[in-house]
Amino acid sequence: MEGKTESLHTEHKRDGHGHHHHERHGAKQPERFDPAKAALLDDPERFSYLPPAKILSLLNPPQNGMVVDFGTGTGTYAHELAKLRPDLNIIAIDEQEEMLDRVKEKLEKNPGLKITPLLTKTGTLPKLDADGVFAVNVLHELGDEALQDIKKIIKQEGKILFIDWSSEIDRPVGPPLDHVYSVKEAAARVKRFGFSVQKEEKLQYHYALICLAKS
Repeated sequence: MEGKTESLHTEHKRDGHGHHHHERHGAKQPERFDPAKAALLDDPERFSYLPPAKILSLLNPPQNGMVVDFGTGTGTYAHELAKLRPDLNIIAIDEQEEMLDRVKEKLEKNPGLKITPLLTKTGTLPKLDADGVFAVNVLHELGDEALQDIKKIIKQEGKILFIDWSSEIDRPVGPPLDHVYSVKEAAARVKRFGFSVQKEEKLQYHYALICLAKS
């Protein structure tokens, strides 16, 4: 299965930057995450301030549902969610082949997990009819076209969960505060692209937006 989108998992220290890409027009921080820093994405300390169970409780996907990890990075959260909910079919998408290679390496060690890695580019993602989409630490990097892509892969009543670093919380990890959104700024941005924000929630270092895609 082939698909195209534009998304990145970002879990970096304050000096972690990549390169500018024109397809990220509209992004707060339009840099590609540096694959050389990919080990940061696998740091288990992440689960202390953003537990996988919290993501599942917010997304609440149906039994045997299809869930898309939009900007999976090294697949850290995709793997944890697959372990917690082995009934789910998880599509782990990213634009960087180096990242997906790490996802595949993990799957070789855990072949029973129902995770499908999918290399993507912006603009031509097929309709997947996913029951849910979660995007962790990527909204501040998503260009305008990538936000439109999300609406192509979700069922009409499917839930979209954006979780990203908050600009309102001083924290020891993550991008600089001026590279990310406040919860209100994030909500305003996704609303401009046709998402209906059903709920806003503030987490330890992050905010969460539970959304539906307007038809």
